[in-house]
Amino acid sequence: MIAAGEIRPTRAMVLAAGFGTRMQPITDNLPKPLIEVAGRTLIDRAIDRLADAGVERVVVNLHHLGDKIENHLKARATPEIVFSPEPKLLETGGGVSSALPLLGTAPFYVVNGDICWLNGPSETFSRLLAVWNEEEMDGMLLLHSTVDAYGYRGKGDFCAEPDGRLTRRPENGVSPWVFTGVQMLHPRLFADAPEGAFSLNLLYDRALEAERLYGIIHDGEWFHIGTPAGLGEAETYLNTRYAGVKHR
Repeated sequence: MIAAGEIRPTRAMVLAAGFGTRMQPITDNLPKPLIEVAGRTLIDRAIDRLADAGVERVVVNLHHLGDKIENHLKARATPEIVFSPEPKLLETGGGVSSALPLLGTAPFYVVNGDICWLNGPSETFSRLLAVWNEEEMDGMLLLHSTVDAYGYRGKGDFCAEPDGRLTRRPENGVSPWVFTGVQMLHPRLFADAPEGAFSLNLLYDRALEAERLYGIIHDGEWFHIGTPAGLGEAETYLNTRYAGVKHR
């Protein structure tokens, strides 16, 4: 493992270009990252956590109602926000790949702009960093218990070995861990990546075959805000737990 003092990502990307169709009609006129949960937008919550982790530059990709996201984030003083507009949707892999010149040559964080999570006993990005191994890993995914995720009703995404190496959920089966949308990636993961639109899952599969995709289990709460019902579940939890207390 690389000691935390030897490497600390200073750049990150927030994926904020999607349509958020499952959140309609809320997202007809409001991009999903600007939806508020307990008084703070999803994208601000994500950027707050990145700033707390020492990230100095955050690249945000834009498409659906992107001008609203851009105008909203202009009010932030820190960290530096750089926008990567997408004339057409590039999906998760294409979005990150097109922004690589803005992300540099060192490992960086990627966060979905439409998720919400709370730290456990330790700060999330510090935990990713603590187990990152530069020589053995191209990607490190933050996972959460499939059955304990708020608002999630799916079958999970991955199984994990004791050392953190990942395998896919069995076909027609279930798996104990769902991908949270928080990750640490090395630019070499994108070597020979296709041009245009593609999913990060394509690169995950390559890394899985090479045994270079790892994961850690989140030790705090995670909220799947994919539908208005999921949003309501997150609102109820946060407003109940933090009644009268400022939190993020």
